[in-house]
Amino acid sequence: MSTTQTWTVTGMTCGHCVASVTEELSELSGVENVAVDLPSGAVTVTSAAPLEDAAVRAAVSEAGYTVTGSAES
Repeated sequence: MSTTQTWTVTGMTCGHCVASVTEELSELSGVENVAVDLPSGAVTVTSAAPLEDAAVRAAVSEAGYTVTGSAES
């Protein structure tokens, strides 16, 4: 059964930003889908099991952006 969690990410301004965040999050173990809403900064991740907040924050940071909101299921 899949789990869906949403975080708020700041600093994204264009399609390249979305692609960078999507690429980094997609590399996390168990991630099945990443959906980014650029205007709101909402990043929704569907995964096989709940993701650790620290792992998501690290992946987003690696892409050059910041998680400002905690995960919402």
